[in-house]
Amino acid sequence: MLGISRDLAWRIAEYVDSLRYRDLSDQAVEEAKKRVLDSLAVSLGALNAYPYVVSRRLAMRVLPRTRGSTIWWENSYTTSEMAAFANAVGVRYLDFNDTYLSKEAMHPSDMIPAIMAIAEDLGAGGREAILGIVAAYEIATRLGDAFSVRSVGVDHVAYIAIGTAAGVAKVMGLPIEKIYHAINLAVNESVSLRQTRSGELSMWKGMTAGNSAKKGVFAALLASEGITGPSPVFEGEYGFFNVISRQPFNLEFGEKGEENILRTSIKNWPVEYHAMSAVEACLKIRQLISPNEIEEVEVETFTVSYRIIAKDPEKWDPKTRETADHSLPYIVARALLDGNIWVDSFEEKKILGEDARRLMKKMKIKVSDEFDRLYPEAVPNKVKVKLKDGRTLEEIVIYPKGHYRKPLTREEIYEKTLKLARRTPYEDKIKEIAKYIWSLENLGDIRELFIF
Repeated sequence: MLGISRDLAWRIAEYVDSLRYRDLSDQAVEEAKKRVLDSLAVSLGALNAYPYVVSRRLAMRVLPRTRGSTIWWENSYTTSEMAAFANAVGVRYLDFNDTYLSKEAMHPSDMIPAIMAIAEDLGAGGREAILGIVAAYEIATRLGDAFSVRSVGVDHVAYIAIGTAAGVAKVMGLPIEKIYHAINLAVNESVSLRQTRSGELSMWKGMTAGNSAKKGVFAALLASEGITGPSPVFEGEYGFFNVISRQPFNLEFGEKGEENILRTSIKNWPVEYHAMSAVEACLKIRQLISPNEIEEVEVETFTVSYRIIAKDPEKWDPKTRETADHSLPYIVARALLDGNIWVDSFEEKKILGEDARRLMKKMKIKVSDEFDRLYPEAVPNKVKVKLKDGRTLEEIVIYPKGHYRKPLTREEIYEKTLKLARRTPYEDKIKEIAKYIWSLENLGDIRELFIF
């Protein structure tokens, strides 16, 4: 484990500097590859979403002076910072990418576009990209283990900025002093308000992580040119510990076979992760009933789930996609009505549909102390449906499919990819890309993946 020396940003830099590809377990390499394919797949599913269209359009305005980075699904290049932003909006927008649950929950694959963008710009290969991904995951998630920024009104993407800076610095091969200042710069600029995920959710909910990844790239680029950042950025009078966390903390990093990427979960349905097990429970019940038989619905969940996806009045009256996929009442209603949850479950006509509104009025959601004790190692939900004939059906799901304890296989991720790619111009291309990704460590130049 990493020893104690100097300030926390320096200890992070020491860890990043020391990491080598040979240090990675086979499992970590495999999971990194799965997440690269999953990231491309969910961005393809979001291809026509307005915020993603706008992000790509803005990126195409900025021409690179260097080799540049691909704007995914466009025959165009931009700077690594703008590619990180635009591509990450695609990865995040459907709320269908991977998840990490701890004191602070986050979506670590928000950082993958940034790692791939800088690797492409530098002409780096697959091993460098994989190493950068694992490093980024390790830093961001270990920060999430240490402190919940959500508890003080800061959005979890603060850790995405810091993890991205670490992963990008690793791909760039920066010396320890410059990694240190990349971290200092990223921490200082990381704060994003939690209002992003409160009340009626705006388009920015699916874009703020991309902006944080962009900040992380820029921090590493500045550091690479010798720019220094505020220090000690954690321990200083107005640093992270005194202003944000109000308490000091230390980080310990995983050794080979203990990498935190192994504790991240890939989504099987496009909903906020705390609702994943509720979807699975609903689909089991729906196989046995017809929606018109339902008299009442009761959902038992845990406190974090309730606060994020059930507490706000807007979650019971969603009007936007961004609110609906973060609404436990709507997700449960839609799953019971349709016997399925997919990207089209969040089209406007379905969100505003009277069928979902009627069913939500028959629904109650409460917090279970027992489920609180299981979280965050598990994401338990119980759905109980009372029928008009007096019968009651209930299902409890503790570890939904895709949870790191029940991981999706290569084949299942490939099936998800093909389903998202259907009816896009890139349905055949993604099949070709997938073949490259499964042998990513042998790829000499990341750009070979992105010939769209």
